[in-house]
Amino acid sequence: MPRSEVATATIRKPLPEDLFIHHDTNAEMRWESVPPGQGLTPQDRLFVRNHTGTPMIDLDTWSLRVHGDGLLAPEGVSLSYADLRSLPATEVTTILECTGNGRSFFTDQQGQPVPGTPWRMGGVGAVRWEGVRLAEVLDRIGIRADAVSVLATGLDPSYVCDAGIDRGPVRRPFPIAKALGDALLVWGVNGEPLRPDHGFPVRLVLPGWVGIANIKWLGSLEVATTELASPWSDEWYRMSGGDHPADSPPLTTSPVRSAWELPWEARLPAGPLVLTGRSWSGAGPVTAVEVSVDGGATWEPAELGECAAWTPWSFAWPDAPPGEHALMARATDATGRCQPLTTPFNSEGYCFDAVVRHPVEVS
Repeated sequence: MPRSEVATATIRKPLPEDLFIHHDTNAEMRWESVPPGQGLTPQDRLFVRNHTGTPMIDLDTWSLRVHGDGLLAPEGVSLSYADLRSLPATEVTTILECTGNGRSFFTDQQGQPVPGTPWRMGGVGAVRWEGVRLAEVLDRIGIRADAVSVLATGLDPSYVCDAGIDRGPVRRPFPIAKALGDALLVWGVNGEPLRPDHGFPVRLVLPGWVGIANIKWLGSLEVATTELASPWSDEWYRMSGGDHPADSPPLTTSPVRSAWELPWEARLPAGPLVLTGRSWSGAGPVTAVEVSVDGGATWEPAELGECAAWTPWSFAWPDAPPGEHALMARATDATGRCQPLTTPFNSEGYCFDAVVRHPVEVS
């Protein structure tokens, strides 16, 4: 299978300063650029998380290799783009979110310095995917009853860590139950083809799971009768440090989070205001949102909008007084998970789910 061309640019799409915050190989969506009521995130507004750079892949030579001892025929098959597009298509709307979204608040809000990209809350988007269910693909190829694990490998340039060790392309295993459940192989976003920065020509989507699990530029799937591993599951993207046990499992379901549709350190006029925001969860729909405009002393319910992948909400502040304020929002999802006031520390700054104190100045 041909390797992708090594990227000459870290990110291919335009990144205007009024829409994105630049983080080296990554780009964060600015919440103030999100129109209230907009349900889906266009690709030109969607955050970018790259370990290296965006590859440019030739669709005519690309293929997806599916192989491994978990198949009835271990040598597997190579599927072309046309092969995948000939299968029954489906559309699913999900949240796509970087595992480190909110990382900066470990340092800025909890006083616990952590390494990595200092995302606020813009490493997230709502996307309507078009593709084929992985279960459909595996059923046609034929899998063994004792298959337990699938390893997805991307075609991105090899990641060389700080120690100078080449760790290869991004790859991560996931259980066969997820593969046969809601996993997707997708080629479309919001009615248009995937763009290079977001996984063209085909990416894996594991609905509700942390961003790293949704491998871009998919090149191969290994189906195995034993548990598979990679640095992105055994060394990274699992809880470590703090009170977390050394054998913490790889991260899967994304937490509950909320964000105000405001610039950071926004300036607002005094008097009556109507403020908006969004909440989301990897485990299910959001059922309630409470907000505080007095730094958490009191809480009031927000008015929820119609949920697609995330839930928009609004709050009428009847008389915003002049001065500096911390706006806060906390959501509860259908499983009963509610955002805490603090997130237990982990050494990589993953899954910050605490209530964010959003600073505003009213004058």
